[in-house]
Amino acid sequence: MRRQWLTVGVIIASGLTTALQGQVDSVALREKTWVRPLASLLLPGTGQALSGQDRAAVYGAVELYVLSRYIQLQHDANVNAELYHQLAFAVAQRGFASVRRDTIFEYYETMEKFTSSGRFSLSATTLVPETDPTTYNGSVWLLARRTYWADPNVPPPANSPQVLAADSFYVRHAVGPAYLWTWANASLQQQSFRDLIRTSDNGYRNAQGALGLLLANHVVSALDALISNRLTATTHRSTSLHTLLGPDFSVLSVRVAF
Repeated sequence: MRRQWLTVGVIIASGLTTALQGQVDSVALREKTWVRPLASLLLPGTGQALSGQDRAAVYGAVELYVLSRYIQLQHDANVNAELYHQLAFAVAQRGFASVRRDTIFEYYETMEKFTSSGRFSLSATTLVPETDPTTYNGSVWLLARRTYWADPNVPPPANSPQVLAADSFYVRHAVGPAYLWTWANASLQQQSFRDLIRTSDNGYRNAQGALGLLLANHVVSALDALISNRLTATTHRSTSLHTLLGPDFSVLSVRVAF
């Protein structure tokens, strides 16, 4: 009788040991499954290198190329931005400002479109908005009159709500005395200014595109490592996922060793 109970106890203990070992192996497998994808997410190709896969070099090469491309594009865009800031101060703002004051990008976009800012006020003692609609400030005043006056060509009574609203709109949107400009007799310089802005803007846009590719390389490398590990754990054979991305196509293939 004791032998029977001893045999049963051995069988139960053996079963428990096997179950615990299975749980330990399962936990270890899950931990191992996530190590390589996380490594690839941090540094593309690392997970593949840990698996001994040759394409680790491909992810690494893409990372280096795209990163260097992003740095170069960002640098070139910054250089061109500095050049059009210098050109604006040296030519268009000459005579209006003794100290260069860089401001928001929309200000420089406006300098592209208008030859002159116009004056902020036609009077030194009270606010008299610029009336020339071919200048930036004049166009702002025209828009204010069209928005708040019943007739933009007929001024309402002084200090009326319509006049006060139009004046307030003008003050908020017109270019102040410290930022006036003119490209008069400098049309070639204004065209160079436009070209520099366009080149700089395109550089920043392309840098953002390169940053997106950089992020995609991290994600694809991590997914590659994750799927390869999952397939290997499922099939109990060495399995690898191969991806090929092109401008107009993408190829996904799975290789299982037998």
